[in-house]
Amino acid sequence: MLFLVRSLILCLLLAPCGAALAEDYPTRPVTMIVPFSAGGPGDVIARILGNAMSATLKQSMVIENVVGAGGTLGTNRVAKAAPDGYTLLLMHVGQATAPALYAKLPFDPVGDFAMIGLVTDVPMILVARPNFPAKDLGEMIARIRSEGDKMTFGNVGLGSASQLCGLMFMSTTDTKLTPIYYKGGGPALNDVIAGHIDVYCDPATGPTPYIQSNTIKGYAITSKKRVATLPDVPTSAEAGVPEFNVTTWYGLYAPRGTPKPVVDHLVGALQTALKDPALISRFAELSMAPVEPERATPEALEAFLKSEIGKWGRIIKAAGIEPQ
Repeated sequence: MLFLVRSLILCLLLAPCGAALAEDYPTRPVTMIVPFSAGGPGDVIARILGNAMSATLKQSMVIENVVGAGGTLGTNRVAKAAPDGYTLLLMHVGQATAPALYAKLPFDPVGDFAMIGLVTDVPMILVARPNFPAKDLGEMIARIRSEGDKMTFGNVGLGSASQLCGLMFMSTTDTKLTPIYYKGGGPALNDVIAGHIDVYCDPATGPTPYIQSNTIKGYAITSKKRVATLPDVPTSAEAGVPEFNVTTWYGLYAPRGTPKPVVDHLVGALQTALKDPALISRFAELSMAPVEPERATPEALEAFLKSEIGKWGRIIKAAGIEPQ
């Protein structure tokens, strides 16, 4: 057994062996871990992406939801997984906010991962309960200010996209909302629809069908221009708050030490998937689009991740949130 372990370690260190490994890779299904609940935006994106990548990899992509601790449990699972290309991570902007939110992370968000590439930038949509007494964003802000902190804001917990969007909204509009915490985006959205909470900010993948059916009202979308699926929802700039600018970007990662030939194979599969007409169409239905090819690379993801760590570190500190 010891001999086999040593042989594997030696093999991973040698480029020729890595090349041979890439030629055979993958020989079994690949697991993509999503650190959030099933049915949420990350889960939906993972299933669309996994289906598209499996066509190139010629192996099925198994989506596994590992929920807890603001996404850090699932992320840590991948950081500690065997670096063989069979365990991947699809993680959003929380990869960049974790250092500022957690005092003792069990992983290094940059150093413990082999970058594969960015996948998509998902705009956020600010929505409210169906009977919220405001016709536009300006009236919403005025109503929130008049109510003080009596109005509630749903979010999916520390480091979640909804929490970050809420922080950005309150910071840019000088408002205060009382947070109500949920275990997943689905339950939070259901409570908005039922009128149990006042305001919610979610990646566009979640609220889009409910806005289309007039179940809830969308007040602003944080994209640079309006999206085709929601033509009546103004951008945050059009609604009068251009500083309210936040997207939930997603990146694909493997554990540190994954052989470069395997990473290269995954990068190729990712880039091919992002050009797939079926994926592009499905993404468009959810008010998002794949990133440009030059951003779906290890180098682009690493540079962007580092810049986002600095950006969100400043925002979180300014909000007075102490690391847990």
